[in-house]
Amino acid sequence: MPLLMALCVIIGILLGSFLSNHFSGNRLNIIGSGSNRLNNLLHIIDDQYVDEVNIDSLVDKAIPQILNDLDPHSVYISAKDMQTAADDLKGSFSGVGIEFTIRQDTIHVQNVIKNGPAERAGIIAGDKIVNVDGKPFVGKSVTNEEAMHKLKGPKDTKVKIGVVRYGQKGIKYYTVTRGDIPQKSISAAYMLDDNTGYIRIKNFGENTYPELIVALANLSKQGFSNLVIDLRDNTGGYLKSAVQMANEFLPKNKLIVYTQGRKSPRQEYRTDGRGAYQQIPLVVLINESSASASEIFAGAMQDNDRATIIGRRSFGKGLVQQQIEFPDGSMIRLTIARYYTPSGRCIQKPYVPGDEADYELDIMQRYNHGEFFSQDSIKHTGPAYHTGIGRVVYGGGGITPDIFVPEDTTDVTSYYKLAATSGLMLQYAYEYTDNNRQKLKTYDTMEDLAAYLNKQGIVEKFASYAETKGLKRRNLLIKKSHKLLERFLVSRIIYNMLDEEAWTQYINIDDPVIEKTLQVFKENAAFPKLPATKKANGRTALSLIPSLPRAQMNCMAWMPQNIYKDIVDPNLFIPDLRPKEKTYIA
Repeated sequence: MPLLMALCVIIGILLGSFLSNHFSGNRLNIIGSGSNRLNNLLHIIDDQYVDEVNIDSLVDKAIPQILNDLDPHSVYISAKDMQTAADDLKGSFSGVGIEFTIRQDTIHVQNVIKNGPAERAGIIAGDKIVNVDGKPFVGKSVTNEEAMHKLKGPKDTKVKIGVVRYGQKGIKYYTVTRGDIPQKSISAAYMLDDNTGYIRIKNFGENTYPELIVALANLSKQGFSNLVIDLRDNTGGYLKSAVQMANEFLPKNKLIVYTQGRKSPRQEYRTDGRGAYQQIPLVVLINESSASASEIFAGAMQDNDRATIIGRRSFGKGLVQQQIEFPDGSMIRLTIARYYTPSGRCIQKPYVPGDEADYELDIMQRYNHGEFFSQDSIKHTGPAYHTGIGRVVYGGGGITPDIFVPEDTTDVTSYYKLAATSGLMLQYAYEYTDNNRQKLKTYDTMEDLAAYLNKQGIVEKFASYAETKGLKRRNLLIKKSHKLLERFLVSRIIYNMLDEEAWTQYINIDDPVIEKTLQVFKENAAFPKLPATKKANGRTALSLIPSLPRAQMNCMAWMPQNIYKDIVDPNLFIPDLRPKEKTYIA
């Protein structure tokens, strides 16, 4: 009898386990946390869905939607996209050393990095890559992502590249040994005039501060006594780099930026007094595409009355992201904080969680509202604060410049807009470069190349080319926009033949923002002063910083415990009214 009873118990346990495993998937565990329900849902789909499902792919699609419901800057980066995302802000990566773009399903080598692996192997600008490692690489399969995957790789590995070269028959093959390719944050550093140094910073990466020190040293050799830092179109990067840079220009114990939040006390970043350029007259340039770390630097200079800010209102990103990696190599950049300028401003522009489209269209709405053309059209959504000497500044939507310079649309016509937005000008500039490369090579400075191109009737040649591509010739409109058309076409040919610094020098020649900047230096007005009708009322910089509760109320701060090395600005989608062409480096 005991043996029989034991056998019955064992059979009951086995039967219960079978029925539990077989039917448990038919009922969700609705009691418990949301994460339990999500896990249960994925388990049921994997166990019982009619077709086979790739759960990893399903998760990759679900996570971005979850993050999108939080804020516009919390993002998910899949494992396959991790390397590209990391390379954007790193000081270097391993690759072949070319800058390329894709046209008509073919990789076109835009520029070859000097002394890089590709140049040493014999590849030149203008080559078209049609074969990689013995396999054809043309057609619809050629994407930026796939090109980066094939051309980048571990250091000292080899890749065989087949190219078609203008004026030569057949395919030429080169074996390239991959090496370290520098990623520069500073794209231009030169003298605007005998006294004024100019530095353009594209982003705030790992090497931005060392690059800045080298650029300042080179400008010192040329005798600069005024300095322009151009942060236009700089979408941000590492907080550490912005703090290091601000430290160079501010006296000791000045507040650069502070952070505070739900789980950590207020954390301040102050200067150590060792900056070598604390007294030099300084102007900082910003526009609607200057974001994140750019706004930290500009805000620190403005609130400490250290520099004059010129341009248009910045993007308005006061959110802070921390990178959190998953075991499979993917990661999220999660918003964990808001930062504050020295006066207490949180400059994050308003957003509705989950409404990403409206947030991304903010720049276009500013344009339509007239903000690009009139300072009076700027809408301040945040409260007023005061700088150290008592100047009024505003939070809640970017850094408003001290001197506003409107977008110049005097000669813009419908023909110019179509020519720019259709991509025809970029296409023609590249084809002209490719067809005349041997002649253009004889001009090795921006001034000489520009002088030559200005005599070649570039606009007329473009109009004929564009007409063959479907853009109807409009002679009166072409005449009105002639200067704009010529400026754009010549600048792109200069970029194709020389480098980004030469391109920057050319477009700065008649830039109204640069003209206003030089005027400020001429009038010795780089150091901000109170308007004659206002007084500081004896207040000090410290008394102007709002109390902790007020700052929390205005900005709803969320803060990590250790963000100094982890703050990263995600890749922002910022609609840009000025036509540009995205190039990639591999």
